[in-house]
Amino acid sequence: MEQLTTTTTRTALKYGLIFGVVYMVYTTILYTTGQAANSALAWVSFLISAVGMVLAMKEFRTENGGFMTYGQGLGIGTMVSAVSGFIWATYSTIYNQFIDTTLRQQILDKMRSDFEEKGMEDAQIDSMIEMTEKMSSPGMSFISVVISAIIMGFIISLVVSAIMKKEKPFELD
Repeated sequence: MEQLTTTTTRTALKYGLIFGVVYMVYTTILYTTGQAANSALAWVSFLISAVGMVLAMKEFRTENGGFMTYGQGLGIGTMVSAVSGFIWATYSTIYNQFIDTTLRQQILDKMRSDFEEKGMEDAQIDSMIEMTEKMSSPGMSFISVVISAIIMGFIISLVVSAIMKKEKPFELD
């Protein structure tokens, strides 16, 4: 019986760290170009997640004799998302609290103008902005980014690991 040359945890941690840094760079680009409130560009983060998972699963499968079960892939993808999400949330919190303290207000202002364009009443807009302000405190933002990264990572992993899996053939001893 062949021994694993790597573990799912080691591979996931490696790629979680790598893609955590990728998210930091991407987020910095969005912040510095004034695109932080652009919801269309938020979809790029899903693509970044999928690429990270594919690369991590491909490396694991290669180092595991060409095989990876669906469960291993699901674990790798979810852990990559958890680690990179934690790094991303930490960076975003530090950035918003110490580097650009106006970013939160810029996003709220963009929300207000979007709601006004949709024809919402001022009372509705004020209510939505107030609720968003409460939910966007540093602690709540950190927790919501990490939890949403894990949930979205799990969902993306369901698909990616189904595509990347390659089970060992059953052998009789």
